[in-house]
Amino acid sequence: MTTVVRASVASRVASALKYVSLIAASVVVLLPLGVVLLTSLKTSDELAAGSGPLTPPGDWLNLANYVTAFEKGRMAEAALNTFVILVVSITGTVFIGSAAAYAIDRFTFRLKKLIVALFLFATLVPSITTQVTTFQVIDQLGLFNTRLAPIMLYLGTDIVAIYIFLQFIRSIPISVDEAARLDGASSFTIYRKIILPLLKPAVATVVIVKGIAVYNDFYIPFLYMPDQSLGTISTSLFRFKGPFGAHWENISAGAILVIVPTLAVFLLLQRFIYNGLTQGAAK
Repeated sequence: MTTVVRASVASRVASALKYVSLIAASVVVLLPLGVVLLTSLKTSDELAAGSGPLTPPGDWLNLANYVTAFEKGRMAEAALNTFVILVVSITGTVFIGSAAAYAIDRFTFRLKKLIVALFLFATLVPSITTQVTTFQVIDQLGLFNTRLAPIMLYLGTDIVAIYIFLQFIRSIPISVDEAARLDGASSFTIYRKIILPLLKPAVATVVIVKGIAVYNDFYIPFLYMPDQSLGTISTSLFRFKGPFGAHWENISAGAILVIVPTLAVFLLLQRFIYNGLTQGAAK
């Protein structure tokens, strides 16, 4: 009887700890978002008066900061630039990453192991240590202050995408390729008509993970596209930071405008993210 009681108590304690940990994690995630939302609805006078981060705004329907962030932050123009960079970068990453993974897994060539090892080594090198050389290369190519600069950098630095595709391609039997070759299919035809359609879970994972990374990136657009007309969603918020202070109410409103699309996409496609990552890990 004592053993049963102890087991029951232990089960209740474990269940309570589970819910406490979930509540604590939710607070850690949602509290900063709540502070940003409340700040975006306050006026500059309220912030100047020392309004606390969790103090409710005087007017819950105050959308003036959102209008200011959208107009003076040139959010529409920034959204267009972000969209162009995002689409080209993701499309190129999917095709380049999947083609490279297909070549690594299916073909035998000299120094194959060395090339794979160099890919792995590239993921271990901090990107900040190569920025001086990278900037000189981009400048010499005449790509500085153009949309092509971040596009080229996003296309050439995503080694992780190659490894994601590689794990999925290794799960596809080589007999599929051999059967297609007996029918006269070339390597490119096999990749385009057989391999690529079978990589849909991996493609979904790469598109979502890469898309969020490009959408939220600040460093590369800020460094390589200083022209305000070429600003992205992330760099447009920086316009409200001046030498004598920051307009936090406008920055917070802009941050909410940036967060909402990402949050909506994540909530709609979260099952693809989890399924793609777990399948890739299992394979």
